[in-house]
Amino acid sequence: MPKVDFTFKDSYKVDDLVQIVKLLRGEGGCPWEREQTHDSIKGNLLEETYEAYEAIVLNDTQLLREELGDVLLQVVFHAQIENEAGSFDFDSVCNDVCQKLIERHPHVFGAVKADNSEQVLENWDKIKQKQKNQTTATQTLKAVPSVFPALMKAQKVQKRAAKVGFDYPDTDWAVKDLVSEVEELKSAISSNDMENAAEELGDVIFSAVNVARFIKADAESALNESTKKFINRFEKVEELAIAKGVDMNTASIEQLDALWKEAKRIERQA
Repeated sequence: MPKVDFTFKDSYKVDDLVQIVKLLRGEGGCPWEREQTHDSIKGNLLEETYEAYEAIVLNDTQLLREELGDVLLQVVFHAQIENEAGSFDFDSVCNDVCQKLIERHPHVFGAVKADNSEQVLENWDKIKQKQKNQTTATQTLKAVPSVFPALMKAQKVQKRAAKVGFDYPDTDWAVKDLVSEVEELKSAISSNDMENAAEELGDVIFSAVNVARFIKADAESALNESTKKFINRFEKVEELAIAKGVDMNTASIEQLDALWKEAKRIERQA
């Protein structure tokens, strides 16, 4: 017999998920679930979100269905913790996001006119700033979450600064600034000033993000693709080294570079 009062079904809905999480954290529930706090499981929310993101990248519909469920579980779990504390519940979360969607779509639920996506986003930003009492552009920059991945944060900050006109006039300017920052990095390294070099490296990356924005690329995705390309090419280098009897641990830089170039050539011919 079940330890809790629960009715099994052939198909469950969101209310059932809320009830299951409540039972798991209640008397007779699961010891592990009952011990968890916002802090102890905060990483799970991030992990599950990334896994859902990967399912989208892979265009795997079945995997996306599963991973979205895992993300939803995290939302319900955190809401249940607050429900137990008497703060808010899952219905409150749903109410707030519904209110937000209605308020920020006055062109749908009100009389405001918006004929294209640009106008929609402009209205959204204005309403958001008003709701959050943001009266200066600096406040909008500081409002970007500090826990964002660095590339994502840099791109979002730059985008918000650009909305008030603080931006390069074109891509060439952005590229010239990137080249300038690389020269400053080289100078710091030549002077053996590693502290300054680290700062200049940050400027190089920030400038590279600016270029990404101008060519309408997502910096985070672009770096991920380059990392994936490196892994695939490294795999081919390793295969070539084994086939040629080359020990990569003792090979010279010239040997490794030759293998890398061969792997690159094979990759382009594929």
